[in-house]
Amino acid sequence: MLKSRIARPDDLTAADVLEMHKLFSRYYDQVPFEQFSADLQAKDQIILLHDKQGTLSGFSTLAELELDVDRERIRVVFSGDTIIDRKHWGTQALALAWIRQIGRIAAAAADQPLYWLLIVKAHRTYRYLPAFTYDFVPDWRKPSRGALDVTRDAIATQVFGSRYDAASGIIRHAQRDGRLASPYSTPNHREAKRADVQFFLKSNPGYVHGDELVCLCEIKAANMKPFARRIFREAVAC
Repeated sequence: MLKSRIARPDDLTAADVLEMHKLFSRYYDQVPFEQFSADLQAKDQIILLHDKQGTLSGFSTLAELELDVDRERIRVVFSGDTIIDRKHWGTQALALAWIRQIGRIAAAAADQPLYWLLIVKAHRTYRYLPAFTYDFVPDWRKPSRGALDVTRDAIATQVFGSRYDAASGIIRHAQRDGRLASPYSTPNHREAKRADVQFFLKSNPGYVHGDELVCLCEIKAANMKPFARRIFREAVAC
């Protein structure tokens, strides 16, 4: 049983950050501590998971942004570094904590559109989108471009600047680091047959070098799958 808590960067001790970096580095190659720490400080909230012994078992970082897109003020939740220890793969603890926190963020300014910006280095992360939501981009089932694609490009250009290539939807970094370690980056035989996994691999062939596919969906109850919608509505109502 994993327990979650929400923290801000200033709440974390030096030991907390070292433990987070140690866990992250088990699964990602070439992540210097200084870079990891700087990225962490640039976020607004961290979801931390601990097991019953108090050992850090996973985390996800969030940044809250306000941007002007097409003459409309919108809010964006940007998911940063996210990992869960392999022995807890399959647990819903991180998903539940993330959805609850997103509901709280949505409730804080319910009159403003809210989007989830997710940058994806691995096929398993891409699968969060169809697991939680109905309408997102890019979607292997809807190859034609629409309004959500345009919004994604506008957001990504503001956030990532010249690193973002709108033609491909990919962020390419000058320094190739932070890539998923090879034991975890390659789909297994069963995963490789999935249409969503095949789409990710085709869309982001440079993922093995740390390239990231930029994904976006609107966060609202109507766009959420039943499991996520129930948790989201409960959090909004609190």
